[in-house]
Amino acid sequence: MSMTLTGKLQLNSGSATEVNGGVTTTFTQVTFPTPFPSGADVIVVPFVQTFNGPDTPGLRIADVTRTGFKIRINELVGSGRALSDGSHTTETIGWIASTV
Repeated sequence: MSMTLTGKLQLNSGSATEVNGGVTTTFTQVTFPTPFPSGADVIVVPFVQTFNGPDTPGLRIADVTRTGFKIRINELVGSGRALSDGSHTTETIGWIASTV
């Protein structure tokens, strides 16, 4: 039986674009309102809901578990380098999480 949760948050970035994989110190922790069952395989899909800043806000997620995930705005990166300064104004981010 699958389970689906949704939510939204206000997110911004005051730090440089992260270009090193696995570094999540600048990510924001999101906790699900109800944890998924033990052993569940959880997928999370985030979407930018607003257009408040001039640079394109890419989203990165990490550490998805049955209780939540980490997320940050990570302005676009190309060829291993940041394409902007990394700081980004507040945007509304919607997300959907489900079991597979």
